Amino acid sequence: MGTFSRESLELLRSRIDLVEVLGPYVKLQRTGASHKALCPFHEEKSPSFVVQKGDSHYHCFGCGAHGDAIQFLMAHLRLSFVEAVEMLAERFNVLLEEAQGPEQPKGPSKALLKDTLDKASRFFQFCLLHTQEGHAALEYLYSRGIDLEFIRMFQIGLAPKADRLFLEAMRSQKISDPLMKEAGLFSQSGRVFFSDRIMIPILDPAGSVIGFTARKFKPDTFGPKYINTAETPLFKKSKILFGLSYSRKRIAKDRRVLIVEGQIDAMRLIYNGFNWTVAGQGTAFGEDQAKELIHLGIRQAYLALDGDTAGQEAAVKIGHLFQKEGIEVWVVSLPEKCDPDLILQEKGPQDWQKRIDDSVEYLPFLVNHFSRTINIQTPAGKNELVQMIAKRIRDWDHPLMVHESLRKLARLTQTPESMVGGAEENAPQIYFKRSATLGTTEIDPDRILEADLLRWLLIGTVSAPIIRIAELNLKPEHFRLSSARTLYEKALKAAKENQTCDLLSLAIDLENPEQQMFLAEILQKRINRDKALDGFIEAVRRILERYWMQQREEIKLKIYSGHCSEEEVLELAKKFDEIKRARPQVVQETGILSKKEDVN
Repeated sequence: MGTFSRESLELLRSRIDLVEVLGPYVKLQRTGASHKALCPFHEEKSPSFVVQKGDSHYHCFGCGAHGDAIQFLMAHLRLSFVEAVEMLAERFNVLLEEAQGPEQPKGPSKALLKDTLDKASRFFQFCLLHTQEGHAALEYLYSRGIDLEFIRMFQIGLAPKADRLFLEAMRSQKISDPLMKEAGLFSQSGRVFFSDRIMIPILDPAGSVIGFTARKFKPDTFGPKYINTAETPLFKKSKILFGLSYSRKRIAKDRRVLIVEGQIDAMRLIYNGFNWTVAGQGTAFGEDQAKELIHLGIRQAYLALDGDTAGQEAAVKIGHLFQKEGIEVWVVSLPEKCDPDLILQEKGPQDWQKRIDDSVEYLPFLVNHFSRTINIQTPAGKNELVQMIAKRIRDWDHPLMVHESLRKLARLTQTPESMVGGAEENAPQIYFKRSATLGTTEIDPDRILEADLLRWLLIGTVSAPIIRIAELNLKPEHFRLSSARTLYEKALKAAKENQTCDLLSLAIDLENPEQQMFLAEILQKRINRDKALDGFIEAVRRILERYWMQQREEIKLKIYSGHCSEEEVLELAKKFDEIKRARPQVVQETGILSKKEDVN
C-alpha cells in the first residue's frame, strides 16, 4: 500500500470544504454561522448534527459523533483511510504524490489514469447515443429492456469498430498513447483494446471509472462474449466487486449483501431498488472480495447465482467463504437457465422480493445439493454426505458457529449428534496464516495490542474521559513499537489541544512511510463506537499488565544471570516483591478501574 507525500496531503487539507463533502449524504441547512442536519449516525427528529462556519469538523450533540471529512467517509461509507484520502483528492482536484524511494520507477498517478478512463467513458457513451453505429447497439439494449434512464445511470457506452475514431478523440484531449496503455485501453501489443462492443464502466467506491467490461452484441464480433480491462494499477480483477459504488451505503447500513454472477444482473437489481447488490468481476468470487464485504460489516449474505450446475457449485464455494467468517448465508432459488435479469423483466420486483424472502439457509442448501449425487438412502451414502459436510463445517473459524452448525446438520440428516461430532472435543483448531515465502507465523502480539489501543483513541468517540485516562496511565515507555509510540504521542497532543483528532493532519505530521502505513493499518479495522470508553480502558489495562510482567521478567533474568553479588540479589528480590504486589490498575480521576486479583 502506497503512502503519500506530506506536501500533497497539506494541499489536500487546505482545499477540503467539509460542507461540500457532507452535501451528497446529509441534508444541511444554513442557520446563522453554522449548518445543521439530522444526524446520519443515529435516528433523530430534531437536527443535532452541526458544522460551524469555517470549521473542518462536524459534531452531533445527540450521539456525540465527531470528526473531520476523512472520519465521516470512513464511518458513513465504510471507506478505508487510504480510500477516503483518494476520494477527497479526486473531489478537490489534488494530485496525490506517493512517497517512494528514488530507486522506484514512478508511473502515471492514479488521478491521471482515472481522468483518462473518465474521458474514454464519456466518448463511449457519446458513440452509443449520438452515432449511426450506436443505433444498432441501442436496439440491442432496448430489446433487453434497457432504456435511456438505465443507460445514463450506469454510463453505458459503445466502443466503435474503427479504432481511429477512439484514437482521434483521445489524442485531441491530450491523452498520450503510453497513458492509454497504462490505463488498460491499449493491449500489450499497442493496439486499441476495446472495439465493436457495448462498454460498461467499472467504478471505484468514489464513483471514478477504473476499468470496463465490454460485451459483444453482434455474432461476428471477434472474441468471447465478455472481455474486461487487463490488470492495471487501478484495476485488480480479483478484488473488484461490480456495483459496489452504487450499493456500498445500503450494504453498510443494512449489513447484508446480495451477490449475483453477472454485471447486467447487478445493474438490473440496483436499478429496481435492490441497491445492496454486487457481482464478481469475470472470475470466481474469492476471499479478497468476501473480505471487502465483511469489512463493510455485513451479517447476512444472499447468493442469487444461476440455477445451473455451475451456479450451484459457485454458491457452495462462496457460501463457505462467508460461513467461515461467521456470516449467515442464504441461497436464493432460481430456475435452471434463468437469471435475476430475466426474472425482473418477466415477473417484476415483487416476484424477486418473494424469492429473497423464501431463500434457503446455507446448511439445508448444502444437504440438498450434495444429496443429488449421493444416495443417502443407504448407510454408506448417508455417512459420506454427513462426513463431507461436517468436514466443511469444522473448517470454519468460529467455534460456537461450528458447534451449532454440526448440531443442525445432525437434525437435518436425522443423525445422532454424537455421531456427527458436535461435542467440544471436535471444535476446530485455530490456525494462524503463515507466510508463503518464510513459512513462519506472522502474528505480532505487541503490534496487535498497540494498534488496538490507538484505534480506540483515533476513531472511537474522542472524549475528555478517554484523553484523561491516557494521560494518567500511559507513558512512552509502555509502547514497544516506535511507530505506535510516535502515533500515540502525536494523537494525544492533538486531542488535548483540540478535543478531536484530525486524521489528515496526523498523517501529514508523521515522519516516515512506515508510520503512515501503520496508521492506515490501524484505521482499516472497524470498531463499535458505542463501546469506545470500555474498549480503550481494556486496551490500557492489557498494556499496563504487559509492562508489569516485563519488569518482573527483567528482574528474574538479572537474579539468575549469575553476575550479581549476594547483596544485589537480595535487593533485586525485594524490588521484585514490591512490583508483584503493585499490580497495575487503570486509574481515572474518579478512582481505580479494572482491579483484579493478584497472580504469581
